Amino acid sequence: MSHSRFTQLVPILFVLLWSTGFIGAKYALPYIEPFYLLFIRMLMTLAVFTLLALIYRSSWPSLRQGGHQAVTGFLVHACYLGGVFAAIKWQMPAGIAAIVVGLQPLLTSLIGWQWLGQRLRSVQWMGLVMGLVGVVVILLNGQHSEVITFRPEAVVAVLIALFSISFGTLYQKRFGGKVDLLTGSIWQYLSTAVAMALLAFLFEERHVEWNITLMLSLAWLVFGLSVSAILLLMFMIREGEAARVASYFYLVPPVTSLEAWILFGEALSWIQVVAIGVTVAGVYLVLRPASGPAR
Repeated sequence: MSHSRFTQLVPILFVLLWSTGFIGAKYALPYIEPFYLLFIRMLMTLAVFTLLALIYRSSWPSLRQGGHQAVTGFLVHACYLGGVFAAIKWQMPAGIAAIVVGLQPLLTSLIGWQWLGQRLRSVQWMGLVMGLVGVVVILLNGQHSEVITFRPEAVVAVLIALFSISFGTLYQKRFGGKVDLLTGSIWQYLSTAVAMALLAFLFEERHVEWNITLMLSLAWLVFGLSVSAILLLMFMIREGEAARVASYFYLVPPVTSLEAWILFGEALSWIQVVAIGVTVAGVYLVLRPASGPAR
């Protein structure tokens, strides 16, 4: 397969894989606490990446480059995943948490505009807003109508997740472009494992009910998400503009909704179907090649 053809397929594969993270967590979390799950997941992922790096004889980053990768890992993996898991643990509905972190493409674009000087055309800004509207409609129509009370710690946790994934994407774009994907990921997951160990051993009892469902879910979270999806994400960040990469995250809730419909029989309303179309159209506007100078 040619490099250009592979590059075109990467976003599709990324969205399909990333969307399954919510499904994998839904299967695993009844049997294990969230931070301990993430800690075990990081240890397994570290073992996989170390083996791959040895097999492919990957070049190791300098100590300075490794430090940058550790910061990226702390933001993209530890703070983002830890924040979302903690918010859900503190009774924030998963759909509401997804709406908040769904602000990421807009926030990433705004920060990138100021920090990296990445300018967007008017139609791209419109696409980002359309994508956000579509995501909000999809998720809100999946919520129950009962009154929801937000705990302050849950709100803080999900906001940490939002800003961390946004800053982490831009940080990797600025400081991680020349690092080997395999060995760079080792540094990322090492810092994440340390953070998750501290959270798990300080705040959780670390009781695990081992069964086939948990083991299969954990295997998928490691190989499908932490290995495959993250390698694709780092590749996209290296090859493209941060705003364009971030826009693909808008496609995750629609794909997750379709997967939940197939796997769990969760109904899709006509409003959600229309919103999926709006979201896809918004992402298309962000990714559409420019026909004239940026404004």
